[in-house]
Amino acid sequence: MIAVFKHELKSYFHSLTAYIFGAFLLMFVGLGAMLYNLQAAVSNFEYVLSFGSMVFVVIVPILTMRVIAEERKQKTDQLLYSLPISTTEVVIGKYLALLIVYLIPLVVIGFYPLIFSQFGEVYLPTSYGSLFAFFIMGAALIAMGIFISSLTENQGFAAGIGIAVMLFNYFSVSLAEYVSSTAFGSAAAIFVLAALLGWIIYHLTKNETLSYGIALLIMACTTVTVFVDSSKLEGILPNLMKQLSLFDRFDVFVNGVFDLTAIIYFLSFAAFFLLLAVQSLEKRRYN
Repeated sequence: MIAVFKHELKSYFHSLTAYIFGAFLLMFVGLGAMLYNLQAAVSNFEYVLSFGSMVFVVIVPILTMRVIAEERKQKTDQLLYSLPISTTEVVIGKYLALLIVYLIPLVVIGFYPLIFSQFGEVYLPTSYGSLFAFFIMGAALIAMGIFISSLTENQGFAAGIGIAVMLFNYFSVSLAEYVSSTAFGSAAAIFVLAALLGWIIYHLTKNETLSYGIALLIMACTTVTVFVDSSKLEGILPNLMKQLSLFDRFDVFVNGVFDLTAIIYFLSFAAFFLLLAVQSLEKRRYN
């Protein structure tokens, strides 16, 4: 794992990837600091982080698009499979390297509240609590980007899918207001999600019985619920969109509340997608 970590870290800094990622992140946060802290004379640095969080939609997919997709395209992933380490260690090594690349600009950003506090009143606990949540949320998005990269050997496709998924997650709370809350609308959404889940399971396991069985079971349970008590399905889709939003949970920290459940959600989100990435690589190894 250490060897994979060192190799990945060197590759990021020997290319422009780490520098472009850090530059874009610092640019957006710096722009937010100029708009809020300097021009508007607002002392809340956490508002700057809320403004800068939107940049994740673009820079995280670009950062993660090559992490596994490039290995598959160049067939160098077969060399990884021959190493005396597990697939889990490979994924964790790559993930830790990405976290270091992500952490370096955050260290620079960490000096901003201290600098601004010299010229006005800045509530440091809220600022650094939000910065910590900013790091954990970014780590969760990076984990999702690794999984998306593991699904294809086309880097552009991985980046495009990643941007689309993260953009949807960013605006999911706003979109939830326009989504049908009726039982029929919720049932239709569950059918689509069940089909998507079945496809993911089939892609990871190549087991048609398992993937079709789980998808059909979810659809069957949904159908029975519609006929027995459709009221239980009302409002499920908009509520689900709100609950799954990483960015909405981050806004709680921006409002001055250190939400431990949000931290647990971010960590669980990261672990879930890292597990999916491991399973995706395991499937390719055995194939």
